[in-house]
Amino acid sequence: MLAAVLVLGIGSGARFLSPGEVWAGLVDTGSPYYRIVHEMRLPRTLLGLVVGLALGLAGAIMQALTRNPLADPGLLGINAGASAAVASAAAFLGIGTFGGWVWFALGGAAVVTALVYAVGGGRAATPARLALAGAALNAALYGYVSAVTLADTASIEKMRFWTVGSLASADFATLRLVTPFILAGVLIALATARPLNALSLGDDAARALGARPGVIRGLVIVAVTLLCGAATAACGPIVFVGLLIPHLVRPLTGPDLRWLLPYTMVLAPVLLVGADVLGRVLGSPGELQVGVVTAVLGGPLFLYLVRVAK
Repeated sequence: MLAAVLVLGIGSGARFLSPGEVWAGLVDTGSPYYRIVHEMRLPRTLLGLVVGLALGLAGAIMQALTRNPLADPGLLGINAGASAAVASAAAFLGIGTFGGWVWFALGGAAVVTALVYAVGGGRAATPARLALAGAALNAALYGYVSAVTLADTASIEKMRFWTVGSLASADFATLRLVTPFILAGVLIALATARPLNALSLGDDAARALGARPGVIRGLVIVAVTLLCGAATAACGPIVFVGLLIPHLVRPLTGPDLRWLLPYTMVLAPVLLVGADVLGRVLGSPGELQVGVVTAVLGGPLFLYLVRVAK
């Protein structure tokens, strides 16, 4: 599925390329499609791959840590924290590039991650309290982002597509900058798989099995900050990827995170790149931004999850 979606991501656009033409555009410098593939479609598809992976993985470890089936970087306000920091940097400091935004996005994501956890009750946090804290912070921060961008027309133009979540401006420079942060977040997240399995039994049981709950929580917060902050700086706030994919993967793998996390890393980009392809097809000759498509696709399933969550 992932391979097919990646081929579609490179082939879809104003001129559709067949799999053979995609291959020629990738490897043959004399191909008429080489420039189209390498300058426009390949960086966009690869950025969708790494950002989808990051958001799906962040959602999976957040659901495991909070024991909340509705935990998601978008719903708990973490993407909103990164967005608020980036909007402030663009409006008040005049920063308009990913290289400048990424540090603000990481800082905003870290602050909101810690704040949601603290407001939700810290070690005594319950799924309901975390969801309420995240929803409140999410609404307040997106209200702030709207106020900042509406008050500054230059910011609106600069962040017009970014604020809804977009891969349209992807390039290799952004990909090179975002990859180290996401790679670090992936390694930390995968390292927490076994301890998070133990933590799901409760703090006392986790300690008896040799895990250290405080360290695990700290590592998960660092991983979520790196994954969500870098992804949001690169593409804007994209919701529902981290919520939906773990629920779709869990029937295949069971609750063991040593299997669930790798499967999520493979299937989350299928959703994001697939949504980007769908947006280009449905919006032709223009396009629908990927953040809009994921929100439309994710909304009905989110309502279903709310009804069945216990």
